[in-house]
Amino acid sequence: MRPDITLTGHEPIATFHTYAEAQRAVDQLSDQRFPVEHTMIVGVDLRLIEQVLGRLTPLRAAGMGAASGAWFGLLIGLFFAIFARGFPIALPLWGLIWGAIAGAIFGLIAHAFSGGKRDFLSSSSLVADRYEVLVTAEHAAEARKLLDAGMPQVQRESSVNPGDLT
Repeated sequence: MRPDITLTGHEPIATFHTYAEAQRAVDQLSDQRFPVEHTMIVGVDLRLIEQVLGRLTPLRAAGMGAASGAWFGLLIGLFFAIFARGFPIALPLWGLIWGAIAGAIFGLIAHAFSGGKRDFLSSSSLVADRYEVLVTAEHAAEARKLLDAGMPQVQRESSVNPGDLT
């Protein structure tokens, strides 16, 4: 069960332009024996970016289906070959071939049932405008002091209030 994550009781101690910089700050705190279990990295001003990679044609749908079917067929063929007498190499090959055929057919069927909706391939990512390192109120002063000593280049935004993040 996931614990209830709330931002109340946490104070922003530093703001960074990239997630890697925020990770480095928490790592710096960890290296100085700070109790990092009282720390959060929060992405602020999130955007979903979907990069369109190309058209999804019936041929491409069949090819992608064949590729995934081939992997699945190979896995099943290897599984049966392990338990067959003498590990016949033909079983994984037949699994690969029939998996590719079945995958291509299912890829074509799935593409046909989409009815022309979403005829493109894309890749999605969630990007934040900035990343804030938050620490519980009782540990915030110590964290600020440790970060100032270890990372003098830490950027702070004084206009950020903990209540703005909820």
